[in-house]
Amino acid sequence: MTDDRTIWDGAYQRRRQIYGGVAPGIPEMQPGARVLELGCGNGKNTLPLLVQGYEVVALDFSRVAVSAARAGLPATGKGHAVLADARHLPFRSGSFDAVTARHIIGHMPRAGREAIAEEIVRVLRAGGTLHFAAFSREDFRFGQGTCVEEDTFLRGDGISTHYFSDNEVTELFRPLTCQSVTGHTWDLRVRGRTYGRAEIHAIFCRPAP
Repeated sequence: MTDDRTIWDGAYQRRRQIYGGVAPGIPEMQPGARVLELGCGNGKNTLPLLVQGYEVVALDFSRVAVSAARAGLPATGKGHAVLADARHLPFRSGSFDAVTARHIIGHMPRAGREAIAEEIVRVLRAGGTLHFAAFSREDFRFGQGTCVEEDTFLRGDGISTHYFSDNEVTELFRPLTCQSVTGHTWDLRVRGRTYGRAEIHAIFCRPAP
């Protein structure tokens, strides 16, 4: 499974920017919010969050990825790249206004997904929001590779991906209040061929005690 950080270190060493461009739909949060970005990778979404005026802690467990993310941080002091495991976050409870988790939880086995979800709930302040994205079962890659867990498939590069349903996402974050769950699809063109990509985007809020 892809909870082995050496796989990600190797992937980033071979190709420093594994995922290019900026993900669409950078979430809008309260001005000046303290945001935890889980699975920051090379930092492609960190700078857009900083530009919107948020204080961002970008976290990844790949040393190579964190090095790349740090190299792209502006000298404003509002952005920090941290090497840590999202299953064991090194932060106090209730210390973030928002958490973004884009395509990190889906690369973990079931136990890892549940551990990260518990940690997200712990570090969110009351009223804080979670912004989640992962591939859905409508994605063209669903079913490709070796099935290692239910709806989880291992590719030849050693990276596994879990494909979610809407109900599974809401159940994973059941201590939080679900504000929205939406499907996003687009066409990926590769060498003249078209492939259908599909994601689930969800927003949750931690209720007041």
